[in-house]
Amino acid sequence: MQKLTSILLPLVGVLYPFVVYFGMDRVPPPMFALVLGAIWLIRAPALLKQPGGRLMLGAALTYCALLAFSGNDALERWYPTLISALLLCAFGLSLIYGPPLVERIARVREPDLPDAAIPYTRKVTWVWVGFFVFNGVVSAALTLWARLSLWTLYNGLIVYFIMGTLFAGEWLLRRRLRGTA
Repeated sequence: MQKLTSILLPLVGVLYPFVVYFGMDRVPPPMFALVLGAIWLIRAPALLKQPGGRLMLGAALTYCALLAFSGNDALERWYPTLISALLLCAFGLSLIYGPPLVERIARVREPDLPDAAIPYTRKVTWVWVGFFVFNGVVSAALTLWARLSLWTLYNGLIVYFIMGTLFAGEWLLRRRLRGTA
């Protein structure tokens, strides 16, 4: 069950722009808010154990409440910007309070991470901070000024291509630096 709930929230995030695109005229904002809020609440026990999890959960549930009680369907388009801002906070705060988030992720696979790798993980965390700034600004601009179809294209497809390119580029660079390429 825990694996299912850990997959559910990211899956909703990936599908969300398409759900908004196809459902904005058919599904009232309170229903969007109810479903999204329920998914965040299902994921809450795991989030509360993670650094920054309370902030993420609180911000997401506040967004859901605002969407539900306002009934304003234009708010549905702000969700990707919110997620980008929350991830920016998580990655950015990890640089201040340490260890950097990428180091934490690396230590899951390699608990005895070499000391030489720590500055590298810090730099990669900075790259992700830059990405989340860029993505948040682009997502917000598209929310404010673009047609729904362009907003959906960026938030449902292009952003994942950019993220995949970042993941692949970092993986190739890491292999090269380790001499395994």
